[in-house]
Parts: sequence; C-alpha cells; structure tokens
Amino acid sequence: MHDVRYLYNTKFLFDKGLLDHPLHMQFVTGVLGGIQSTFDDLLHMKKTADKLFGEDQHTWSVMGAGYPAQFHLGTLAVMTGRQVRVGLEDNFRIRKGEYAKSNAELVEKMVRIAKNLDRHLASSDEARAILGLKGKENVNF
Repeated sequence: MHDVRYLYNTKFLFDKGLLDHPLHMQFVTGVLGGIQSTFDDLLHMKKTADKLFGEDQHTWSVMGAGYPAQFHLGTLAVMTGRQVRVGLEDNFRIRKGEYAKSNAELVEKMVRIAKNLDRHLASSDEARAILGLKGKENVNF
C-alpha cells in the first residue's frame, strides 16, 4: 500500500467479507506518485489503519524505498512494535555512498538496529503466526 486510499479499499473489501483476520498490510513509501518516506506520512498510514480496523486488529510492516528511508522508517516500525521489510529490490545501499553486497547485509543491519533498541526478533515460527500462515508449506523462499 503506497497511499491511504488502499486502506479505505481494504476496509471496503473487509466489510464485504472478502478478507479475513489476521489482516496484514505492507506500507510502501517513497515510490513515485505514492506516499513519501517521512515519519509523518508513515504515522498517518498507521493512524488511518488503526481508525479503520482497530489498533490491535491488524499488523503492518514498512518498506521505505531507497537509502536512508529503508532504515529510518524500519527503525520507526521497530520502535512501534511492527515489522520491517528490507532488501535489494527496494534499496541498493547499506550506508551513504556504499552499495550493499547482499540482501543478508541489509537484513543484518536492520537486525542490529532492532537489537540495539532491545526489541524481540521473531523466529520463523513466530513470523508465520503473526502473518497467519499455517506452516512452512505456505511460505515461498
């Protein structure tokens, strides 16, 4: 979702019974024509989702396109107890002026940030439970 209109569309589908709990949303920021990668814009997405679905009735993660948005918004998500998506498909840089060598390097940086904030990192089984996935057969790697 790169705009709050998608939240309202999701609410419409949810109210029609076409979507079930658990409801998980991926907030995508910083893409051309979409919501920008600012703290205010991400919090606007969160507040809108909370208003539409109930604060504890959905989960979300964030993907900030590019550097430094991927890590800045990822940190905000970690601070609010939510999930983060990082990867080369959204950002090529590990730090200013330096390309990441792999997805693993980007993930390791986000893990360090989360650990430095004393946040719990979900295991694979916990992540599946958060997302409402039944088992390993439902996850494509």
